[in-house]
Amino acid sequence: MENVQRAVLFVDITDSTRLQGALGDAAALALINGAFERLNIIVARHAGAVVKTLGDGFICVFEDPDDAFRTAVDIQISVCAAAQETARPLQLKIGFTWGPVILAGNEVYGDAMNVCARLVTLANPEQILTSATTVEALSPGLRTRCRALFPTRIKGKADEVAVSEVFWRNDPAITEANLVRAEFARAVQTSLKLIYRGNLFVVNRSQPMLQMGRDQSNEIVIVSLFASRVHARVHTREGHFVLTDLSSNGTFLMADEGSGAHLSEIHLRRAEAILSGRGWIGLGKNATTHGNHSVRFSLEAGSA
Repeated sequence: MENVQRAVLFVDITDSTRLQGALGDAAALALINGAFERLNIIVARHAGAVVKTLGDGFICVFEDPDDAFRTAVDIQISVCAAAQETARPLQLKIGFTWGPVILAGNEVYGDAMNVCARLVTLANPEQILTSATTVEALSPGLRTRCRALFPTRIKGKADEVAVSEVFWRNDPAITEANLVRAEFARAVQTSLKLIYRGNLFVVNRSQPMLQMGRDQSNEIVIVSLFASRVHARVHTREGHFVLTDLSSNGTFLMADEGSGAHLSEIHLRRAEAILSGRGWIGLGKNATTHGNHSVRFSLEAGSA
């Protein structure tokens, strides 16, 4: 065994069960394997080594964090380009970290692996996440292509890990990371309060992110079978509170913005929405019916 510093990169195909249902097991496997062959070439081009292939993803390591960064970007660009030519496109989530690992033959263990695995679960489709400590290890030019998102807790680590996002394409839909003063003031003065089964949870500057789902690792543990193990996430972004669906059945949002308009409900499927006013979040089932699958929310003024 060898204790070394390495960059670890996880690639995960999102919603692989959907592909199997749409194409059949054999065709879906052929599509995934063909993509992995192309992605392995990208990994090798940047001096990386694939150490483990999973059913819907793989893990690779690099001696230089800059190489992991460039590999992650090239992989997303390659998959996005290929998606333009097929009716059943693949979408990937990527996480990478720099830190201490233990090399034992073809196996890799250690803190960097644990952090990387957590980042992949937090990532949305077509997103690349890394840690703030990894950003610090990058060359100056690459650091400018990252922005801080939110801290998260990782099992086995006492301190929170600050999560950052990598910009891998020029996308006008990407929100500027820098806050103007008015937005910053709004973030300071507003809290998001969520109530589930009589328990109160708060998202604000001190607690900028929480997750909901059936798994006990979530901040809000949902007891409904309609909910996925990790179903949805709420976090702060540029003075707003953002709800992101991470589930199989989707997340339903019903909000009252105080305008007197009729309440309407939207269905999020691997998408996100900005929360406003007050209302209900339904995990895997309509929010119009309140029960163990639903969480009540409200934005309230106050110290954050």
